[in-house]
Amino acid sequence: MFIAEQKKRENIAEYLLYMWQLEDILRAFELDIDKVQQRLIDTTNHSDEKKEAARQWYTKLIEQMKLEGVEKVGHLNQNKELLDDLNLVHSQLIKNANETEYIETYYKTLPYIHELKQKTTDEAISDIEVCFTALYGYLLLKLQKREISPDTTSAVSQISHLLRSLSEKYSSLSKNQK
Repeated sequence: MFIAEQKKRENIAEYLLYMWQLEDILRAFELDIDKVQQRLIDTTNHSDEKKEAARQWYTKLIEQMKLEGVEKVGHLNQNKELLDDLNLVHSQLIKNANETEYIETYYKTLPYIHELKQKTTDEAISDIEVCFTALYGYLLLKLQKREISPDTTSAVSQISHLLRSLSEKYSSLSKNQK
């Protein structure tokens, strides 16, 4: 909970990846709040008050996952909406002639995006979702201590650069709208 709040403030792309990972962790714990309590909450050095707040937060996430039917696969609506927002910002940026640096980064990333899109059956998937899916897959490979090819590392580096840039733009737009 506390990591999610920090990531949401600091880097929206990292936040979204964290939330995807959290969805998978909750599934691994069979959406059982007692397992979450035992393995995630109780292992921290937080005060009892913070642990209770974390339990309530995880409980809400679990309830939301059940309500939205993403117990086995898929993402919470709040995470899909955030992805849609990021995709909208991306679309606006690549149409804005003043965003030359972002557009250049996007075009450097485009060959990797096209290559990844050829490997998916979802023809409607956005370029930004492809990037997030690729990064999430990379993170899973690293967690599993699997071998990662130099080509994959190069692609992930470029994709990360694009998403970092998008996060910065998203953050500055969000601050300007407040």
